[in-house]
Amino acid sequence: MKMKKFTGKTLRWEWREGVLELTLDHAPANEIGTAMLAELERFVASFELLAPETSVCIIASARKSVFSAGGDLRELYATAASVPAKDRPAGVRAFLERIHAVMNAFDAASFVTIAAVHGACLGGGLELALACDMIIADKMARFAFPELRLGFIPGFGGIPRLKRDLGNAFVRDLLFTGRTVNATRAQTVGLVAQLAGEGEALRIARSTAAQITKYDPAARAAAKKFIKPIPHDELRREIDLFCELFTRPAVMAALKKFVEDSGPMPYLP
Repeated sequence: MKMKKFTGKTLRWEWREGVLELTLDHAPANEIGTAMLAELERFVASFELLAPETSVCIIASARKSVFSAGGDLRELYATAASVPAKDRPAGVRAFLERIHAVMNAFDAASFVTIAAVHGACLGGGLELALACDMIIADKMARFAFPELRLGFIPGFGGIPRLKRDLGNAFVRDLLFTGRTVNATRAQTVGLVAQLAGEGEALRIARSTAAQITKYDPAARAAAKKFIKPIPHDELRREIDLFCELFTRPAVMAALKKFVEDSGPMPYLP
């Protein structure tokens, strides 16, 4: 039986008229930890059955001011702190390999994937958006990779996918400074495909999906595979480098400082 509707603890999805809508809804900021990862795995497991009758998948957020703040760093710190230092890399690697499998499934899906972004789209949230074929963002959206300030690199496939899609100057600026980029600049450099009015990203994504569904699915799938190769070798090297960096005491110290921060947006640089 094809599952066309699901409501979980961190997200929900619904299929209708050839369009899958995945809505992230995990307080406070759609952090991607083990709970959301498990439900994302359940979602991508449905692709094989739904793909023949699906033209587009839209990913959006139910949280008011954020698409996703990225990986759940509080959970990461608590998990890492609970095991001996020598065992930490294995646990981190296992999580990364699972999330990479999810991202690769979005990347390789035969249908078109659209991230409808509003608010903060940071770290792993940006990596999820980058796995999609198109990003449609409202004018208040902002993007960042703040990971270097914690002593590691983006680990969900962000660097290889950003390099695949954009010029090195922007990639390095985003990565090395950790600064947020607004939606207007993101569109100028080619990160964002369409710029929507405030609160309009999902509506524009649905309108775009309606246009996409008009065209031949076999040609669409072939075009996607041709223009969007998955950088598998670089993705594997990214996991290795993340795990290597994560073993350093400086990383645990930075994560400890992060989880003790009482500010409303500690994930912002």
